[in-house]
Amino acid sequence: MSTVDAVLAAGRREAKARMRDTVRLYEQAPDVFDRTSGTTVPGAQTTLYEGPARVKPVAQASGEDTQAGEREVRLLEYEVSLPWDTPLPAGARVLPGMRIEVTGSQDTRMVGLVLWVTGAQYGDQATAWRITTEDRS
Repeated sequence: MSTVDAVLAAGRREAKARMRDTVRLYEQAPDVFDRTSGTTVPGAQTTLYEGPARVKPVAQASGEDTQAGEREVRLLEYEVSLPWDTPLPAGARVLPGMRIEVTGSQDTRMVGLVLWVTGAQYGDQATAWRITTEDRS
């Protein structure tokens, strides 16, 4: 094992040790309008990953005010770190529009938070797999 490989292995162990949150990464099919009941039925969810993660805000003052429907929302940025060697189902890639739900955290106020994926970073010399997201609430 080279020095670089040894340093990366140590860094990945330490990054994983800091992953104290649990999340579910999923893809959601489009909603469907049910004409009989007059309601919108959420599309089916396909889970790609469930397990440890580190969820952290990118910057305290970050965010952008925007209109969603008839209400104003603030888009806050978060970075979600997953273990570097996280497996995905064959042929699956993390794409913008997928979602990450915080299912467990030491900060119980984060549980239930749903984040929208805006991008994913890949690299063989990273210590964790980092996914950029935004809170659209």
